[in-house]
Amino acid sequence: MHWLYLILAIALEVCGTTAMKFSQGFTKALPSLLLFVFYGLAFTLLTLALKKIELSVAYAMWSGLGTALIAIVGIYWFQESMTLVKFLSLVAIVAGVVGLNATSSP
Repeated sequence: MHWLYLILAIALEVCGTTAMKFSQGFTKALPSLLLFVFYGLAFTLLTLALKKIELSVAYAMWSGLGTALIAIVGIYWFQESMTLVKFLSLVAIVAGVVGLNATSSP
């Protein structure tokens, strides 16, 4: 169940960051409100996940996969550029998360 909490926390963090972009600097009411709702839920679920998942693994997954996913959202939804360096950097982030997860205690 704790892994599900972490996955949902990552998804909600990506939703919160996307809402941040749509809020246009807090000038749009609904995305601004959703930003706080999504982040509040994300932090709640991350806290629940930390009851059983090692901090280093959970936070690496939270930040790394969140970063990679929001970069993908930026590329596909907001037409941000995709360069070779950006692609290789995303691969490195995911590889780091996998490496930390592989070396964590059972």
